[in-house]
Amino acid sequence: MIGRSTSARNEANLEDPVVYVVDDDASVREALRNLFRSVGLRVEVFGSGPEFLQSKLPDAPSCLILDIRLPRMSGLDFQVDLARAGIHIPIIFMTGHGDIPMTVRAMKAGAVDFLTKPFRDQDMLDAVTTAIERDRNSKSEAKILSDLHAHFVTLTAREREVMTLVTAGLMNKQIAAEIGIAEITVKIHRGQIMRKMAAKSLADLVKMAQALGLQRTASPK
Repeated sequence: MIGRSTSARNEANLEDPVVYVVDDDASVREALRNLFRSVGLRVEVFGSGPEFLQSKLPDAPSCLILDIRLPRMSGLDFQVDLARAGIHIPIIFMTGHGDIPMTVRAMKAGAVDFLTKPFRDQDMLDAVTTAIERDRNSKSEAKILSDLHAHFVTLTAREREVMTLVTAGLMNKQIAAEIGIAEITVKIHRGQIMRKMAAKSLADLVKMAQALGLQRTASPK
């Protein structure tokens, strides 16, 4: 019983939000560690970008607090490297030497905020709350799309064809004429599609098709 409870707690902890801090100043890292822990947030600190990249990032809502001026590589350049590596994490920049061009570049590349040192603790906490919520929503949308693809790959080639036409607004009779099958067969395929896609209604199926990027290419006969 004790073992199972501990395991359950560990699994829950893995889903808790995580704040990552990358700054070459040990005093800044420690101050931010204490700040985030004081409000119950998990926090991990790193002295450089490469050190951060070597860590294993849990699949939990998270954000990155990144110093704009890092040794050997600026935070802005590191932001670009993260994107190239396929690591999409909301970033909050901090600097003691901020200027408008740097801020514009950071925000255009997707940064959540740009805080100039010294900043108020509440400003940092507000920025982190926004960043974590953005990442939580992003992960939720990605999970929904992944589940849709998992359902979609279970469809046969004919069922995918019928789904595309159904969600384009064609009636069963029109679909039957277009692809050369009996109308009753179209009805059977529609039933299979609804079941496999776990769609509750036609409107639900249309939304799924839009999310999957399904587009009708053929013209009605």
